[in-house]
Amino acid sequence: MTTHRTLRPLAPAAAAALVALALAVPAQAQPRALGHALPAVTPRAETPVLHDDEAGGNADADDPAIWRNAAAPGRSLVIATAKEGGLRVYDLDARPVQAIAAPPAAREGGAPGRFNNVDLVHGMRLTSGRADLAVTSDRGHDRLRFYRIDRDRAGGPLGDVTDPAAPAVFSRDQDEVDEQRTAYGLATWTDPASGRSYALVSRRERTSIALLELLPAAGGKVTYRKIRTLDLPSAFRLPNGTSWSPCAEPGELPQVEGMVVDPADGTLYAGQEDVGIWRLRADLTGEPELVDKVREYGVPGTYDEQTEECTAGTDPGFGGTRISADVEGLTLVTETDGDGYLLASSQGDDTFAAYDREREDDNEYEGGFRITPAGGVLDGSEECDGAAALNAPLGSRYPRGLLVVQDGHDSPGDGDRPATGFKFVDLGKVMDALDD
Repeated sequence: MTTHRTLRPLAPAAAAALVALALAVPAQAQPRALGHALPAVTPRAETPVLHDDEAGGNADADDPAIWRNAAAPGRSLVIATAKEGGLRVYDLDARPVQAIAAPPAAREGGAPGRFNNVDLVHGMRLTSGRADLAVTSDRGHDRLRFYRIDRDRAGGPLGDVTDPAAPAVFSRDQDEVDEQRTAYGLATWTDPASGRSYALVSRRERTSIALLELLPAAGGKVTYRKIRTLDLPSAFRLPNGTSWSPCAEPGELPQVEGMVVDPADGTLYAGQEDVGIWRLRADLTGEPELVDKVREYGVPGTYDEQTEECTAGTDPGFGGTRISADVEGLTLVTETDGDGYLLASSQGDDTFAAYDREREDDNEYEGGFRITPAGGVLDGSEECDGAAALNAPLGSRYPRGLLVVQDGHDSPGDGDRPATGFKFVDLGKVMDALDD
């Protein structure tokens, strides 16, 4: 049975709560808030560049996940999406291990497969035995796809175990799929009480998040069923009594992409790109809370049909001070004592913000950092879309853990070709920078 919940953003109680949240932004020293004095860390390695053009296979780096090989941590893997270019698998030296093509369009003229976000499920019980899985959102087909991880499998560590009968996540038919308001952001979660695994999936150009239960299917395959959906607000009452919605192309609502679930307490953090970071229960019950807002929150805008861009009006001063739209790439740095950080990519100013992981500390802002060039060839990260952190030893290369971030502008580039990739950063250096 599927249930659907829609938040009523301008109802009196909700409006009052949003007003309170809009006013409850802790003071922050302005230079750090604007990113001018944030500490810098440098990457240790980068993946080969991807090109989002015909010659490059329309490959566009987006979102990574880190799989730890418990038997041999130094042989762990980074699994990352390349949108229409499918999936890429890298070793800890950022060298390619495997490339998986996205599936073709379901019909002539339809949308081809497009892998947007990826996450992992550990030890899921399948009909063929327990397995670690890479799960990706296929935006082109509005479906999830599943890959069993076997480091020493002939032909590559990932093998497709998607049930061919797996349903569309949001669309009712192929016509709706081809409109591409489809599966977008993704986070997985395993409930420690029941052992059941779930995926939280956001919808492109909409505010919806769906909760899907992941299920074993015949022949060692994996499918899912929808439990419920929740719609985040698309309009907000500002402290001055006016209503505000982020500027967008007509018909588009402020979408969610970056998401992560804290496994300790089942808290979902969701980045609504032009709004801020929401905190809510991963089972999509209860009321979401806005943890922090982007600087552009409340700024009016006018969409220009000719330029296909928004012209910003006067800033009324209701936004946050730490992250700039789009908020992307949410990931957790977990510690065994419950401490750690929620990291968020502040795409608008090429920085990363860190919040206290513990809810009892109300996810207090702890600082930020930049990822800057390590030399003339190894550049930093700009306009980061996705990020993944793993606070565990990964052999001699990363004994203090690893942070992988997308780089939206790899340089030195190749002329005018779009160039993206992933940067590998020593997580220990990030922790040191945040602790200073």
